[in-house]
Order: sequence, then C-alpha cells, then structure tokens
Amino acid sequence: QLQLEESGGGLVQPGGSLRLSCAASSVFILDYVAIGWFRHAPGKGREGVSCISSMRGVTNYADSVKGRFTISKDKAKNTVHLQMNSLKPEDTAVYYCATIIGCLRSGWSPSGSWGQGTHVTVSS
Repeated sequence: QLQLEESGGGLVQPGGSLRLSCAASSVFILDYVAIGWFRHAPGKGREGVSCISSMRGVTNYADSVKGRFTISKDKAKNTVHLQMNSLKPEDTAVYYCATIIGCLRSGWSPSGSWGQGTHVTVSS
C-alpha cells in the first residue's frame, strides 16, 4: 500500500502562510495517482481542500480557499505541496493528504491511502 506522510503544519497568525508537504513512498508515483488535500476541524466534517491530477496536473480548490491556497507537485521528490497564504482562523484543522479518484471542480473522493495528518492552527 502507498504510504503518505504530511508535514509543515504549525501555529501561524491570521494573514500568515504555511507550506504543507505530502511525501509519497514510491518513486514516479505522481505520474499515476492524483492527490487531494482534506481537512477536519473539531466539530465539523471532512472537507476537501484541493486536489491535483496525475499526468496533466489539473488542479481544483474549495471555494473557501480559492485564491489563497496553491497546490503543486515535485515529481522528482514524489511530493505534493499545499502553499497556504492569507490564513484565517477558520482554516484551523488537521490537514490530510490522500490518493483520490478524480480531481474535478465538483469534488474529489479518496481512494484508500491516507497520511496521518498535520495540524494547522491559525490564531493571534
């Protein structure tokens, strides 16, 4: 099974930035699988944040983060990044990356492989 590991979370002030990383355990894997970012805040359900497709690298974002977050991938390092700018308190959550089926404007569904999550806290 593909192993994923998130990193880069932490405490940041409103308006600040963080760069999350999702490292995959297999070489060349990002040519074959799409990756999505999800987040779970206390008392709320899981929310799809962003995704990037495999070969073409098509990207999509939740309306709540569009214009502030940017997803990208470094194929040489088998890593997907999520650059988060202009962070808001409502962005506070545990962020997870996962393999997904499809990367559409309408959403993206996990396909079985998850990281363990990285905590993001936005507070003054």
